Order: sequence, then C-alpha cells, then structure tokens
Amino acid sequence: MEFPAYLATMPMHAITEIHGEPGLLARFRLELRAFDEAARERLTEALDLAAELHRDDRRVREPYLNHLLRVAIRMMHHYQVRDVDVIVAGLLHDAVEDHPDELAGAHDGGDVTAAALAVLAERFGPRVARLVGAVTNPAYDPGRDKHVQYREHVAASLDREPWARVIKISDFTDNGVGVIHTVGPKVTSSARKYRPLVPVYRDLVTRSDTPLSAPVKEHILGQLDLAEERFSAILDEPPHPN
Repeated sequence: MEFPAYLATMPMHAITEIHGEPGLLARFRLELRAFDEAARERLTEALDLAAELHRDDRRVREPYLNHLLRVAIRMMHHYQVRDVDVIVAGLLHDAVEDHPDELAGAHDGGDVTAAALAVLAERFGPRVARLVGAVTNPAYDPGRDKHVQYREHVAASLDREPWARVIKISDFTDNGVGVIHTVGPKVTSSARKYRPLVPVYRDLVTRSDTPLSAPVKEHILGQLDLAEERFSAILDEPPHPN
C-alpha cells in the first residue's frame, strides 16, 4: 500500500481517517527509525502482542489497535520519548485491564491482574510491568461513582510514577482531544468522564519531576486547553442571544 511522502508530518487522526490502521502502522515504523535495532525489535514485539490481545476489540468506528498506535506515536514524535520501556508500556497500557486472562494464560487461580503483570515482567522487564500496572484501573467499589474512583486512581497512581504520567497523558490526549473524532452517545459520556481530569493532568505535567522538556510540556498544556474547549462545546449550554 502506498502512502504519501508527508505521512511523517500528518496529524494522527488524519492518518486514521484517510489511511486507517495500515497508515498508522506505517507511521509507527517511520518513528522506529530513531531507535537502534535492539530497540526496534523490542518495540515490534510489544506491538505484535498488543495486536494479538486486542485483535477483536473496537473503539466505536475503528480497531482498538489504532488507539494504542497513536498513544505510542505521540510519545515518540510529539513528546520525543526515547525510553523504550515507556513506549512498550504505552503499546500495552490496556493489555492487563482488558485481557488479563488471555495474557496470564494458565495460572493458579489467584489474582489474575498480578499474574498478567508477571507475564509482562517476564517478557519485557519489571519496569514495563510496573508502568502498565500504574495505568491499569483497579476493581471499583460498585457502591461509589466509578468516574470519581477513576479520577482518584489516576491522581494517586501517577503521583508516584512520573513516566506513567507520560503514558497516561498521551492516552488522555487521544481520548480527550480526540473526542470529536468519535460518534454517538460516547461523545457526551467521554466528555463527562474526562473533563474533570484536565486540572489533574495540568498539575502532573507541570511538576518538576515529570521527565519531559519544557517545550513538550508547553505543547501538552496547549492540548489540555484544546480538550477543555471541546468538552465545553459538548457539555455547556450555549449562551442565549441578546
């Protein structure tokens, strides 16, 4: 399949709309050129595992793998992340939450989340497993609002894992800024879920221990502003004309 020479400069949702998953895969491979052979092999292994686990998953109009590719590409391109563990964890950030049994395989019947994380630790190292664990939602109390518990989990888990913040911010950007690329009831439900997290991420990204350069942090703050504008357009009542 032929792609334009300017694929490396296209916005990722434009690639998604025009070229779909094959275009995102091609863009991912372009980003891999910045890494040595060993890193490329490791990142490709993580991508293959993500593709296998999420092979039947959909995000409204698209294969779920598109989301994982955009999260990883955003970190490599816009955030200039060269830490392979972080990008591997980005590709696999939903693996334990969405497919713990498939990932863990045969285990002793105990905590399937712990078993799945142990598999990731064995294949990709304990740091990758720790990062994925930090962005994996826990079991929620059914008696409390799940969105409130989600926000509490995000704030607590990312407080102690600076690199996990980078993964989660890329994930949020895809879900929040990208909310206008979805359709149906998910537009409003996503805006309601993610809007209260804008100030949380604003605080996290500006912390001195968040391992991103000043220009990248400014870029992310601009994306958070854009997310808030889109949430407002979706959720707020328009002003009445005079």
